[in-house]
Amino acid sequence: MTTTHTADVVIVGSGFGGIAAARRLARRGYRALIVSDTAHYLFQPLLYQVATGILDPAIIATAAKDTVPDGISILKGHVTGVDAAGQKVFVTTDGDDAVVEYTWLVAATGSAQAYFGRPEFAEHTFALKTIEDAKTLRDHIHERFVIAADQTADDTTRQRAASFVIVGAGATGVETAGEIAELAKRHFHQDVHITLVDGAPDVLPAYGGKLSAYARQRLTDAGITVITGAMVTDLDATGATVEHDGAPTRLDADTVIWAAGVRAADFAEALATATGCATDRAGRLLINNDLTVGGYANVFAIGDMTALHDYPGQSPVAMQQGRHVADTITGKRQRGSEFHYFDKGSMAMLNRLGAVTDVRDTIKMTGPLAWVTWLVVHLYYLAGLKHRTQALADWARAFVGRGRPGYATYAPEAVPDGEKEHAAA
Repeated sequence: MTTTHTADVVIVGSGFGGIAAARRLARRGYRALIVSDTAHYLFQPLLYQVATGILDPAIIATAAKDTVPDGISILKGHVTGVDAAGQKVFVTTDGDDAVVEYTWLVAATGSAQAYFGRPEFAEHTFALKTIEDAKTLRDHIHERFVIAADQTADDTTRQRAASFVIVGAGATGVETAGEIAELAKRHFHQDVHITLVDGAPDVLPAYGGKLSAYARQRLTDAGITVITGAMVTDLDATGATVEHDGAPTRLDADTVIWAAGVRAADFAEALATATGCATDRAGRLLINNDLTVGGYANVFAIGDMTALHDYPGQSPVAMQQGRHVADTITGKRQRGSEFHYFDKGSMAMLNRLGAVTDVRDTIKMTGPLAWVTWLVVHLYYLAGLKHRTQALADWARAFVGRGRPGYATYAPEAVPDGEKEHAAA
């Protein structure tokens, strides 16, 4: 059965850019339809805190319908194709097919994990791109700590369970590594071996200078082994092989977390084919300066699925692009106006009381002040007062106390009763 929908503006994707565009359109009295694979708005920067038991998944995965004003409709489904000339997108939803006719199309589907030509690596690694990824990793990490503490297990099994390899020393990698170290020290009270690997010369390479140096030292002081200028050459169920200084090193571990690269989500390829738009090596659309795609003035693409002026793949870029597109559609901004990104800065948390913040390359902060700044900014951008309040309470339990509120609703059958009580404390 095929159904037909009609909308003035169709937004594909319910991430930062898509929601920002929808909110601005609704404010101007426009009706839009969001088509998304998921029914929630995901606050991706905090996925690692779900994975390490700090936050409940519901705090960062808000129902998309609750994040947009009246006048914005949500259609949960997967976009399978585009007819740019006919102004239609084709959607599969709940086993049925749908055709959505539009006047304006905004593509905002974000990015997916990339493995640098080694897709088989996905089988033996954990990603952090979706809420399901975070919950799967959370459960796995918890189980590794239980196994590592099991005195009846053999030494090799316990040692592998207590070993973690994180590939990629950007923000996701360093934040995950730092928080696993905190989890081991302050919650489970266990010794672990954490190795952070990256091909770049230093951690947080986008920051550089004293901020990267501070981050590296902070992680090292937390007991994390940092290996930069290294490449992962092999992966299997028992660990990774890393080439560093021309020599291979074997890292045995039950847990390998991949935070090393991204590519454009699959919809970018369909849109490129439909519009004749070129793409880069990561599959990102090489969009025009006004964010239009190919030769179509009524088709826009924003966020991580695009490449423009080397703008970073960060949420502020997507949100500003979403507002720019909405202003263009509503006539607030002249059509054809170039998009210019206003960089407010970047930040990354390393561990409790440790963070780095770079405000427009003029104000650089480290330590507790940067850490508090990180908390305030992320709290501000969370969706909904209820979720902000709960996040603040959970942070207090995790950072002031030693609890892990995110484990309160998780008690796997394999964990003895005593361990369950400890995990929920």
